[in-house]
This record gives sequence, structure tokens and C-alpha cells, in this order.
Amino acid sequence: MTLKQRYDAIIAYFEEAMPIAETELHYDNEFQLLVAVMLSAQCTDKRVNMVTPALFEAFPTPQAMVSATEEEVLSYVKSISYPNSKAKHLVQTAQQLVGRFNSQVPDTLEELTSLPGVGRKTANVVMSVVFGKAAMAVDTHVFRVSHRLGIVGPKAKTPLAVEMELVKHIPENLIPRAHHWLILHGRYTCTALKPLCMECGLRHVCAFYNKKS
Repeated sequence: MTLKQRYDAIIAYFEEAMPIAETELHYDNEFQLLVAVMLSAQCTDKRVNMVTPALFEAFPTPQAMVSATEEEVLSYVKSISYPNSKAKHLVQTAQQLVGRFNSQVPDTLEELTSLPGVGRKTANVVMSVVFGKAAMAVDTHVFRVSHRLGIVGPKAKTPLAVEMELVKHIPENLIPRAHHWLILHGRYTCTALKPLCMECGLRHVCAFYNKKS
């Protein structure tokens, strides 16, 4: 099977099996999505969604958070991983959004990654989900699933290298959905410790499954 055939088969499968693929984070506006994604770093979406309702009620916009103290924000996010640094970054980001971006979440990689606590993965999620851009965020699920399926090579040892390979082979209009396809597949089927290979509709094209079979 050629690499193109593998990509074609995987895309065809997801288009049929998962025609609607969206973030599982809950939010009502662009700022809230940015906050939720920042909180989700090394934390589950489920945990983030437990925390954000109260946080967003208190601070629904950057204008509402701009004058908050780190301690105030920390009281809402203390059950999240790395709460102190995240609380600090959220307040600083709200301040910069108000001061530099007219209280609007920017839509470019350069501008987003200039915000405190916003890395490339977070920026790509925001650009993809909010602005519909062909940005491929690579988290641990995407990294693992891409390697197991065999759609990236063994030399793709960093998230950036995986991102570059994926966007090279996936049609631009599908990249926002493909990001969620791979995340959700990794979250619920191709899990880290015990992948559910016998329940997976991709095992016939999966390099990992066919190698161990």
C-alpha cells in the first residue's frame, strides 16, 4: 500500500464514520475557547469542562478578566494541572488581548503565539476551530495515532515534524476536521496503553496493527 492509498483510505473512513468532528471543549466565544485550550494543556477536556462554567461566568470576556488577580483566577482553576502558571498566563493574556488586540482574539499563528502561555498547538486549535483555517494541532493523541497508522514516517519525532507531514498529505479543506478525527480516534479507540484494534475500522490499513498481526 502506498502512502497516498493509506491517506485516501483513512480519510474515506473518517468522512463516513465521523462526518461531524468537533472539539469537545465547551465555550461560547473566541476568548473562552482560547482559555479552554490553554487550560487543556496536559489536562483532559473532561476536567476542563468541569472547571470552565464557573470561570466563564465570572470572566466571560477578556475585558472581564483584565483586572482580575492571578489569585482570583487560580481559585477557579486550582483543580487543573499546573494551575499557578495557567492562572498567571490567563490574566496576562487577557491584558494583552485588551491592550494590543482591541479585546479580540487574533487569527494568525504569529500573533497568537505572542500571547503568554500560547504555544503552537494551542494557536493551531484556535485558528482551526474558531477561524476555520487549515491548521493542524498535534497533541499526544494526534502524534500517537499518526505514527501507529503509518501516515507519518519514523523520522517525524516532534509535533512540528508530524504537523508538517500531515498538512502535506491531507487536503487543505479537510485539515480542520482531520485534526479532530485523529484526536477523537486516539481518545476513544487508538488509546495509549490498550488500543481497541478489534473495534477499529482502520485496522486493515493500520501499520501498527498489521505489523503485530
